Amino acid sequence: MSSLTYPGGAKWPCPGKNSCFESTPRENQKEFQKLVGSVRTILQCLGEDPEREGLRDTPERYARAMLFFTKGYEDDIRDLVNGAIFHENHDELVIVKDIDIFSLCEHHLVPFTGKMHIGYIPDHCVLGLSKLARLAEMFSRRLQVQERLTRQVALAIFEILKPRGVGVVMESSHLCMAMRGIQKVGSTTITSSMLGSMRSCASEREEFLALLHKG
Repeated sequence: MSSLTYPGGAKWPCPGKNSCFESTPRENQKEFQKLVGSVRTILQCLGEDPEREGLRDTPERYARAMLFFTKGYEDDIRDLVNGAIFHENHDELVIVKDIDIFSLCEHHLVPFTGKMHIGYIPDHCVLGLSKLARLAEMFSRRLQVQERLTRQVALAIFEILKPRGVGVVMESSHLCMAMRGIQKVGSTTITSSMLGSMRSCASEREEFLALLHKG
């Protein structure tokens, strides 16, 4: 599988290290404690006492939570696909709708959540349906912006399957718009990425978008 580089500098399989920490348990623990210490420092800078009862275990809890929220950095496309590419003569749209997405805005490190809809037109190869959701999960469990996340998923499917076309649509709510700044609760951001025939052929793109609104 090629070493695809995405716009914005995010390399396959991830922008940084394949693992958040080094390989040995000792190095893992050292890096983890550094993360815990950083959270404790933030609490102190906010005027809080990280040793009080309610916060005593918070630095470690938050450090573990952040590792989970960003576990997509450790995933590799090849391991994720795991041979689930099958030769089929199906040449019509394949769509998986309403994939739940949870990600962190890289600008403020607060969540954005929503749904992703993925469609592609095969060219003699199909991908196991669960793998589409796993691809969305992998790229969402990183520090992201919605525009890049949408395109990364589309590019990954295009690279893996070499289909005739790929379409990805995502709709989400950003807490950075609701909890701070403009404070517009209830606003929705919609992004799309169309590749191949889904970009060049209006009828194929329109069919995909129409099917998203059925049911």
